[in-house]
Amino acid sequence: MVAKIAYFLVFGKPLVFHTGILTILSFLFAALIGYLNFRGSRLIPFKWHPRVVAIAILLSIIHGIMGLSVYFNF
Repeated sequence: MVAKIAYFLVFGKPLVFHTGILTILSFLFAALIGYLNFRGSRLIPFKWHPRVVAIAILLSIIHGIMGLSVYFNF
């Protein structure tokens, strides 16, 4: 069931591909927030850093489950 969702085509690519892209972008955005605040720029408040990290971790768990669903029957 999850494998069917994972390989549902969105713009010609499987959904697992898009969640992977969203995951890496959210981790990079979280790193950017931390780096900017470390350097003294308060463009994005630091309170957003843990929120973005939580979203990135949630996306990575979803991405991992969808990726493993090919090998295990979820």
